[in-house]
Amino acid sequence: MSASTPPRSPGQGFVPEIPRRSAADIPGAPPRRPNAPRGNEESKRLLVGKDISLSGEITACDSLVVEGTVQATLEHSQSLEVTETGLYKGKVTIEEAIIAGRFEGELSVRGTLTVKATGVLEGKVRFTKLEVELGGVIKGDISPLTEE
Repeated sequence: MSASTPPRSPGQGFVPEIPRRSAADIPGAPPRRPNAPRGNEESKRLLVGKDISLSGEITACDSLVVEGTVQATLEHSQSLEVTETGLYKGKVTIEEAIIAGRFEGELSVRGTLTVKATGVLEGKVRFTKLEVELGGVIKGDISPLTEE
C-alpha cells in the first residue's frame, strides 16, 4: 500500500454534486405550476366510487360525489351529487344538490335541488329552488325552505 490518502466513502462526509433537473427540463413532463395553494373546491372534493361503502360523519368536504353507498351526516358543504349508481342515506344540509340515484333521509338545500329522471328522493326534503326532470320521484315531507 502506498502512503497516499485512503479513498473516502460516502459515509465520511463525501457529498457528490449531482445537478438536479426540474420538471420543466424533463421532456414530456407536464408544465409546472408555481407553488400556489390548490383551489378549495379541488382539494376538498370527495368521490365515493361505485363499489365503495362509507358511513359516518363528513365534515370537511366542499363537494361530495356518490357513485357507491354513503350512510352519513353531511353539513357545511357546497354540493352533493348522487349519480345513477349512488345511494345516500342520512341527513344533509347543503347549498346545491343533484340527485340522479337514490337519496333516503333528510335533505335541506339552500340553493337549487335538481332531481334527474333517474333520481328518487325519500324522506324530509327542503329546498329554495326545485328542478325535477320527467321521471324523477320525490316521496315524503316536501316543502320550500323557509327562514326560521
